[in-house]
Amino acid sequence: MEPHTYNVDISWNTDRKGVMCSPELNKDANTCIDVATPPEFPKGIPGIWSPEHLFTASVSSCLMTTFLAIAENSKLEFVEFNCNSKGKLEKVDGKLLMTQVILKPKVTVKQETDIDRAKRVLEKSEKACLISNSIKSEVIMEPVIEVLQAV
Repeated sequence: MEPHTYNVDISWNTDRKGVMCSPELNKDANTCIDVATPPEFPKGIPGIWSPEHLFTASVSSCLMTTFLAIAENSKLEFVEFNCNSKGKLEKVDGKLLMTQVILKPKVTVKQETDIDRAKRVLEKSEKACLISNSIKSEVIMEPVIEVLQAV
């Protein structure tokens, strides 16, 4: 595979807040993201995506997109994928680090016979996730597989 480059432009606009866009995406209100210092820090702003949220979201969204590709290649039929994720920020040796990301993916399959395959696809997805493989934070996955309940 050839190397790929992903571009992000960020501009400060006020206080501890800016806007982040990518020239590869359409620059409009729907694709640009407000970013700010989180409220846990001095002058942080609540209700706006922070670098810490984006870091955690990057790991979680990579798991999802990797799962989608592997599930398709494995012909796994599923009806739902959700993932709750928590990133942990700590001070280690005087530096702030994102030390841990806990992923709680939930996959709903149509049949009980698909449970083991769904578990294997999730495990492969965790191992293949390029973002998880690129960071030094501990990534913990706590998967749940459910069978669609008949109504």
